Amino acid sequence: MAPEIENSTVEQRREYIKKTYWCRSDCDNCGICQVFGGKDPLVVFADYIEGKETYLDISKRYR
Repeated sequence: MAPEIENSTVEQRREYIKKTYWCRSDCDNCGICQVFGGKDPLVVFADYIEGKETYLDISKRYR
């Protein structure tokens, strides 16, 4: 479960994204890069990390 903005720090949210979307160096089997249109997950979730938008709102755009 993603840390709620109200109950977490910027660093905690950044670490959550890093741990959840780490590069497996196996693009054929992973697909994380494809899900986010080739964007780094830290870029995709930048507004969540900064506390401007919820994790759920951002992730809904990539479903």
